[in-house]
Amino acid sequence: MQVMRNFLIAFLFFFPVTLFGQSTEKNDFLVVPGRVTEGDTVLLATIKEVYIFPKPKFSSRKAEYHYWKLVRDLKIVYPYAQLAKVKLEELNQEFMKLPNDRARKEYAKQVEKQLRVEYEDQLKALTITQGKLLIKLIDRETGKTSYTLVKELRGSFQAAFWQTVAVIFGSSLKVKYDPQGKDAEIEKIVRKIELGYL
Repeated sequence: MQVMRNFLIAFLFFFPVTLFGQSTEKNDFLVVPGRVTEGDTVLLATIKEVYIFPKPKFSSRKAEYHYWKLVRDLKIVYPYAQLAKVKLEELNQEFMKLPNDRARKEYAKQVEKQLRVEYEDQLKALTITQGKLLIKLIDRETGKTSYTLVKELRGSFQAAFWQTVAVIFGSSLKVKYDPQGKDAEIEKIVRKIELGYL
């Protein structure tokens, strides 16, 4: 019995043995940087920022209602603002390939037609409050007011026309997004939406 135990110990220590915990078709290795500090190996890694938001406190039930209504409205319109950013980037890339302003205007009209077919009914269903939020978020995402975008893409007359329509509904296409000032609460909620907290 002693001989058998010694044999097993010798076998385990002197013969290389490869053990597999799981069978994989492809060996994946992750190489990460490290540093030896005082005889200890320390992993060096960059981790994502962690955001900690305090739980919202409300002075009244009415304030809480308005907060959650704002959250709901932002969850509805934020995807459209992101879409506007993507479409604008695509449009600008395509504009670079086109030979002149006339071709760019024609292309902008085609894109507008396509977007109307795809999204007009959904955008018409937005409330006035949601429309105002969308105007602000478009400025946040693109860095340009809605008025400036319409003016660049469709001309001054169209921009003035749509600005007049917005004013009739109590809004403005020229409104700027102010994340540090009056739109600070909107910014916090949008950040929570982006991070998947809401």
